[in-house]
Amino acid sequence: MKLIIGLGNPIKKYAKTRHNFGFMAVDFLQKKINAPKFKMNKKLNAEISKTDEIILAKPKTFMNSSGEAVQKILSFYKMPPDEMVVIHDDLDLSFEAIKTSKDSGSAGHNGVQSIIDMLGTKNFTRIRLGINRPPSFAKATDGRPEHIPPEDYVLQNFSPEELNQLPEIFQKISV
Repeated sequence: MKLIIGLGNPIKKYAKTRHNFGFMAVDFLQKKINAPKFKMNKKLNAEISKTDEIILAKPKTFMNSSGEAVQKILSFYKMPPDEMVVIHDDLDLSFEAIKTSKDSGSAGHNGVQSIIDMLGTKNFTRIRLGINRPPSFAKATDGRPEHIPPEDYVLQNFSPEELNQLPEIFQKISV
């Protein structure tokens, strides 16, 4: 049995944001493998879709508290963290880039850090989906570049062009 967890934020207004890349990926996987529709499991504080081989999960905690639901899910299914795959957005990778890592730190991703803190280990697989760093833009008053803070950038919706590319990106995910 394999557990695949997509990270995101549970409120509808965040549905198409960069920070919900993990949720979008497991939604795609659910359809691709023809798994049952996601159902809310209040005890686990997550939406779950389960087949004989795979459990797909979307924690219903906010991103920065993902570890709470992940710990409950692992405990309920009696699975060790090393059998889990976490899919999430990554500012350090260019858009369309996918990188798989295992037993690595959070690299500043608060959702991943929450999981590491709650489980007391980083011994799990991560699939990192690139979203780029926030762009710079010219400041009208003095012309110096100003940056969008990363915490604001990740909560912005994907552009229409990016949304069109997501299915192609999701096809490349190997779990």
